[in-house]
Amino acid sequence: MTADTFHLVVVSAGASDPSSTKMLADRAAQRVTSLARERGHDVRVSVIEIRELLPELPQALSSQFMGPKFRAAIDTLVDADGIIAAAPVYKAGASAAFTGFLQVLDNDLLIGKPVILAATAGTARHALVVDEEMRSLFAYLRTLPVPTGLFAAPEDFSSTALTSRIARAAQELVLLMESGFARAVRGETWGAYQHEFGSAGGTELGVNLSSDLMRLATGGSHTPSAG
Repeated sequence: MTADTFHLVVVSAGASDPSSTKMLADRAAQRVTSLARERGHDVRVSVIEIRELLPELPQALSSQFMGPKFRAAIDTLVDADGIIAAAPVYKAGASAAFTGFLQVLDNDLLIGKPVILAATAGTARHALVVDEEMRSLFAYLRTLPVPTGLFAAPEDFSSTALTSRIARAAQELVLLMESGFARAVRGETWGAYQHEFGSAGGTELGVNLSSDLMRLATGGSHTPSAG
């Protein structure tokens, strides 16, 4: 990846295909891509559909054992320059699939990464979920949520107000990606953070992955030593 190419990752917790949640995320991704290209950057877009990871979620939550789809999603997020995180809202909160996925991630996996927060619901009464719940969750993960959050009820999808908010959020994300802050943190000050195992993108030191204890911890079997 060159300095002028951004990796944008869309994380969608939409429960159906198609879903209003994915539609909102896609509109934001299209606007980010368009604005970035106007400013001379190429954009590579990856999509993480959380509903496709659900068969692996119970084991990940209970034992921190990651299946192949979860590991692939984590690798994708490690390489992200910017993220669009979109969730459906149920009972005044982001969906359990969305929050469960984030709970599995190591706390410092997303440090410094800029994020557009987006949510959809059947009624505008849930509009504050983005700022009251999602923003605090991503602050805990030490990401950089853009100032403009996105929320859409069914009647909002045809409104010029939503189009304007998407454009503003996209501009904010592009500016944060251009700053290079997330990659600078990983490259220059990464060692100052206390990393959980698996969060450092392969930069962990002093861990013997071939030991009997580590094989058992990661779901492998113990092989008795000869003699």
